[in-house]
Amino acid sequence: MKNLHTKLQALFPVGELTLQRPNLGFVTVPKDHLRATLMHLQRTEGFTHLILLTAVDWLEEGQFQLTYLLCNRTKQLDLGLRVMIAREGASMDSIHDVWPTAATYQRELREMFGIDFPGSPHLNEEFILEGWNDIPPYRRDFDTKKYAEANYNQRPGRQTHDPATHMKQQLYPEGL
Repeated sequence: MKNLHTKLQALFPVGELTLQRPNLGFVTVPKDHLRATLMHLQRTEGFTHLILLTAVDWLEEGQFQLTYLLCNRTKQLDLGLRVMIAREGASMDSIHDVWPTAATYQRELREMFGIDFPGSPHLNEEFILEGWNDIPPYRRDFDTKKYAEANYNQRPGRQTHDPATHMKQQLYPEGL
């Protein structure tokens, strides 16, 4: 993995390598260099499989972190490329032409985080949240409790319990 990182550093402005285990590492790549880095990894380094594309909302920093997790099955290596993008007007180039499966991930990220991937097929069609008209629910500023209270009726007679006390009563009904 360290040899691969050295090769990438010679070609692209990638960040430091963070090893999670010997065959899994992560590097940060500037947004403008992501496509070229992905293409190199796919065509030259054998990372032919896109395992995952996901996002993290760094609300306090005003950024999203996109993570593209790639696999080289022959060498049994997984490499994650992290890209930081502005949260305001969040947009990233689509990679569905490189890995067609990325279109599904990009649709999900569009719907759940509000990140745009211009040119990605079916991006603006409802996918998971049919009829949704609020801010994307995976954004950290989405208030789940407020949304639930406004949209779901409280059932009469429903009681809530302190979890710790409730479990003690369930496990030790006679107060042992």
